[in-house]
Amino acid sequence: MDLGLVAASGWASGLNVYAVVLVLGLLGRLTQNVIPEQLTSWPVLGVAAVMYVVEFFVDKVPYLDDIWDAVHTVIRPVAAGWVGYLLAGEVDLSPILGAGTSGVTALAAHSTKATTRAAVNVSPEPFSNIGLSLFEDGLVVGLVLLAVEYPLAALVVVVVLLVLGVWLVVTLWRAIGRVASRISARFPASG
Repeated sequence: MDLGLVAASGWASGLNVYAVVLVLGLLGRLTQNVIPEQLTSWPVLGVAAVMYVVEFFVDKVPYLDDIWDAVHTVIRPVAAGWVGYLLAGEVDLSPILGAGTSGVTALAAHSTKATTRAAVNVSPEPFSNIGLSLFEDGLVVGLVLLAVEYPLAALVVVVVLLVLGVWLVVTLWRAIGRVASRISARFPASG
């Protein structure tokens, strides 16, 4: 199921697009997998590696990661759409379907990541942010590797992650709403 590779690379790009490009590009250089030639070029791999290292460190710093995520609200889905477009050409899928699937799943994953990180950043200790970031990095690499070898299994994982992501975002926004209501009840506006 070629859609699994496209959807999984898109979802993973929503967490860290540079890691996705780097892993896919390296796999394309080291194996005979269906990785587009554009992702295996040394300039693309070099930029992806540098940006991955930058994101690796920025992603561990509370509030700085929120700024990074805000900037990447556009970058991750657009770059994921590009990756999906390229992958679709290699796996006999419509390029429009590939770009759309990858871009939309990236936006969904990015929304989950940004919301979760904003909630975690209010914690007074730094370890939860670092742990969550390391978990995300491992999830990205694992999901891309799974998608290359077992695209159908990766598609199932992506569907589960999308459902969990929607649930998590809704739950966190409801919690924020409850806190805001309590604050406004304690400090009524004078008028």
